[in-house]
Amino acid sequence: MTKNQNRICEITPELRQMAAICEANAKIDPELYTKYDVKRGLRDLNGKGVLVGLTNISEVCSSKEVDGRSIPIDGELFYRGYNVADLVHKIGERNHFGFEECTYLLIFGELPTKEQLTTFAGMLSEYRKLPTDFVRDIIMKAPSRDMMNALARSVLTLYSYDDMADDVSMPNVLRQCMQLISLFPLLSVYGYQTYKHYHDGASLFIHSPKPEFSTAENILHILRPDSRFSPLEAKLLDIALILHMEHGGGNNSTFTTHLVSSSGTDTYSVIAASLGSLKGPKHGGANIKVIHMFEDMKANLKDWNDEEEISRYLTALLHKEAFDHAGLIYGMGHAVYSLSDPRARLFRSFVEKLSAEKGYEKEFALYATVERLAPQIISKERKIYKGVSPNVDFYSGFAYHMLGLPVELYTPIFAIARIAGWSAHRLEEIAINNKIMRPAYKNICERRPLPTKNSV
Repeated sequence: MTKNQNRICEITPELRQMAAICEANAKIDPELYTKYDVKRGLRDLNGKGVLVGLTNISEVCSSKEVDGRSIPIDGELFYRGYNVADLVHKIGERNHFGFEECTYLLIFGELPTKEQLTTFAGMLSEYRKLPTDFVRDIIMKAPSRDMMNALARSVLTLYSYDDMADDVSMPNVLRQCMQLISLFPLLSVYGYQTYKHYHDGASLFIHSPKPEFSTAENILHILRPDSRFSPLEAKLLDIALILHMEHGGGNNSTFTTHLVSSSGTDTYSVIAASLGSLKGPKHGGANIKVIHMFEDMKANLKDWNDEEEISRYLTALLHKEAFDHAGLIYGMGHAVYSLSDPRARLFRSFVEKLSAEKGYEKEFALYATVERLAPQIISKERKIYKGVSPNVDFYSGFAYHMLGLPVELYTPIFAIARIAGWSAHRLEEIAINNKIMRPAYKNICERRPLPTKNSV
């Protein structure tokens, strides 16, 4: 960073004073939200999301109605009406990679035939080619320390390479979405390789993708210097992509996809906005917090098998006496699921298998113990209106760690999966779009006359 850049980024006393004025005038009495029945975070007091649209793509189910009452149930996730658990089991039984098959399902609404899947996978493979010199001219110039920002910049730059960038007809948007689904692994991994080379002095590896490889296989192929990986490693990453690719229309980044698409803007602007949402630590970055929490836990526990010692540490977390002093046990709880997150249940068995292959049995045992103890401790320490259970982030960071994926790519891996769901929702919004989304905000500032003295 140059001296001039340092000066621009400096937080001066004057700027701090101005920020304090901004903060003071931005605050709103929390009681007013209740007075005017404002659903903060688009959720009611019971945590239920405000209904803002309809979708055919996926369903997140955590309760059922019995005699007019909502009863919590083990969570279920459906893609186009199919239970994700059934999809994962079917893929496992047939011993093939399923991300491409599930992407087809989300976009076109039906599971593909063998011929349809072959054609679709072939198109994705053909689209998995960046414009000439894009890596050198775009990715390698001004590499970012944040891979999500690097990914968003690359997506916005692809607009300039598309002669039909502003065409929002269904065939053209489908083509753009399929290209972005294909290119996200390259943009993410190449961005990481470039940053590690220029900032950390690491060797630069830019492997070309292999057309016969699945998305999961290509990620490991282009990331690792020797391009080698085991079948179980690729399988676990494929399952992770399937479980992260879609989660209803109400999650923050998918809602962003609908919101920005409703304005009629181009695909690249929509996906860049969705990436900005996913980057947030309250959304896509949660598994990184889980990993760091467990690193701190392992460093402070004398005996990883001592449940009393583990319980004391978890209690200290809730009392803001350990780790980041935020009062949270990361990876526990979900805005919708109560009794269980189906993605965590499905992923757990694959993670256990990889831990045995990689020699991480002790770490997995610690995760399993925390998974069992944390809900009990939270229920004792906190008043909660619904159950609490591990979410998908609880195990995903550990899985990525065992795969040797750098922490910098944890959230981009999420994006590589979720672009499939975003694409389906963008196409859905275009198909039904006739109104721009424009929610209401109530103004509570009193009207006042202009001052007569001491004004400009």
